[in-house]
Amino acid sequence: MKVNSTELQNNFGKYLMLTAKEDIIITRNGMEIARLSAIDTVSECAAVPGAVREKAEKYSRGGRRASYDEFLELSRNTEERYEYIDGEIYLLASPKTAHQKALAELFGVFFNWFQGKRGTPMVAPYDITLKRNQENINVVQPDIMVICDLEEKLDENDYYQGVPDLVVEILSEGTRSKDLIQKLDLYMSCDVREYWIVNPLNREVSVYLFADKSISDSITFRKSEIVQSYVFEGLSAELDRIFT
Repeated sequence: MKVNSTELQNNFGKYLMLTAKEDIIITRNGMEIARLSAIDTVSECAAVPGAVREKAEKYSRGGRRASYDEFLELSRNTEERYEYIDGEIYLLASPKTAHQKALAELFGVFFNWFQGKRGTPMVAPYDITLKRNQENINVVQPDIMVICDLEEKLDENDYYQGVPDLVVEILSEGTRSKDLIQKLDLYMSCDVREYWIVNPLNREVSVYLFADKSISDSITFRKSEIVQSYVFEGLSAELDRIFT
């Protein structure tokens, strides 16, 4: 992808995230002057061909790409938790205590707020299948998701086949790159309306509003602030409670 330097300066965050998919060639007055590329580290070992192990303290990519059918075969014959994003399989490690405390607190807020309202909060592990197109099928397990068409989109095997309205990912040291770049781009591209990135490491919550497959608005809440939803007016959570 090519972009001029003025456009890059005005939308740097957008193009930084897009480097997960392709290099960005920066131009000035029609001439190529620089290249923006993602850093890609190779996994030291891969227990499953085509799989990327998500370690407790390190996130890395390596091994060959896997087909969607290979992912289905792997995931149906194991108790391990996997995600499949843009042709790569990710083994999900057991989360740490700070992650689980934030998850429990935030899911409690969502569960209580949606009582009697349209929208069903769900918590991982729960597979969400997202299609960039018919050939690019992805399967993820967000930490929390809000689904407004659950009953209408259940298949014959009781699996949800729609797109959540709101998705929450809680960062860890091992998943930060994937959640901040790859998943943000995936959710944005597949018509998720709102994405919360919860960061227990620095006690922040960033909220992104998506429209027309791009970032429409975003805000980061810090310290003792109260995070607010764009899509669900009145849905909020105190950061002091999330990060107890």
